[in-house]
Amino acid sequence: MDRRVSAAPDAWPAFGVMQAMLRDVTERLAVELIAPSGAAPPWSELQWAVARSVASMQGLSGLLASRLRWRAPVDFLEFVAGQREQVAAVQQNVRHLLAQLDTQARAAGVPFIALKGSALLALDLHAPGERPMGDIDVLVAGTQVAALSNVIMACGYETAFSKRRHDVFQPLVRREPHAYAEHRDNPLRIEVHTHVSEALPVTHADITASLWPANPVPGINPYPGIAALMRHLLLHAAGNMRARALRMVQLYDIAVLARRMTGAEWQELTDGRAATGWWMYPPLALAERYLPGAIPAAVLTAARAACPGWLRWRTGRQVLYDVSWSNLRVEALPGVEWSRSPGEALRYAYSRVFPSSLALQELEEGARSMQGIFSVPWYQIPHAQRVLRWLFSRPPRVQTVVCLRAALGSGPEP
Repeated sequence: MDRRVSAAPDAWPAFGVMQAMLRDVTERLAVELIAPSGAAPPWSELQWAVARSVASMQGLSGLLASRLRWRAPVDFLEFVAGQREQVAAVQQNVRHLLAQLDTQARAAGVPFIALKGSALLALDLHAPGERPMGDIDVLVAGTQVAALSNVIMACGYETAFSKRRHDVFQPLVRREPHAYAEHRDNPLRIEVHTHVSEALPVTHADITASLWPANPVPGINPYPGIAALMRHLLLHAAGNMRARALRMVQLYDIAVLARRMTGAEWQELTDGRAATGWWMYPPLALAERYLPGAIPAAVLTAARAACPGWLRWRTGRQVLYDVSWSNLRVEALPGVEWSRSPGEALRYAYSRVFPSSLALQELEEGARSMQGIFSVPWYQIPHAQRVLRWLFSRPPRVQTVVCLRAALGSGPEP
């Protein structure tokens, strides 16, 4: 039986209906992760197709496969189970590639740090197949970029494109990536960073210096401690909240790592951070809201005190849907609440309406790297037209639409 739903957007419900559906499905799956219910919600075929898309966008498929208590619907349960198998295979691919990079970098005398997901994988915080792995992010000293580039190319990679934040490498031999779900054959990109920072929303919060160990050695180096890894997870989540690109799996990572932290490690994370760690409260608060009991009350209190009032107020009124990839709407000023002054808010608005030529070039290059992104007419139209649509209509978010379209048109198989 063909279980597919029409992938054509003109066959979808009205914008407001689809938006409400995405919100409901996102919040329900987030709750099921922590407090699984005995029976599945009575959703329509369209809602279950949306659920496949949301599970992928939020990075939850593998986790749901091991936590759901439902006996139906079989299609969805088979989807998340299949995704867990695919994620486990990708994790093995990542381990193999990291081992190659480590061997080559040791021989070349190049120290680097394997960041975020790679560091979490090394700690074995999750069961096999639970946490999805996308790109491999590495941090290297600016003077060692060329040497590490040679290391990466010796592992069968080539330069894809460069941005202000990082250089991107892709496999020489690669297959077409799956449209929206995890798959063992999806190409693993490597992103090389010389700095770790996030624009919040204009001024950058830079934590690079705190991430390097005191005496780095050639090959893969770990973070100097759990507190440094947590600091990076929080900053990355803050940047994604600002961009409305958070994934629920990021909050889960924060909560799981938090439960392993000692009082001394929390002290290291929060001491003296009133000025430099003002951005920690929103991801900590959201992690505690969805995964209660993970963040110590004293830590939340200290982080809240360092957080600007407007951002603190907005954080208390936002749910996962609002700040994540599930959010269907293209906002004119996403994350303006992260501005710490009226002047910064104005600079942010100006940068959105009148972006630099470099920013537009990076936007186009990033779009070209996304599977199916040009199937939706957005990045092909002049920026001035996009601005007018922000202001006077409700344009749907391209990345979210592409994922929805793929899930709605693909049926249940990953």
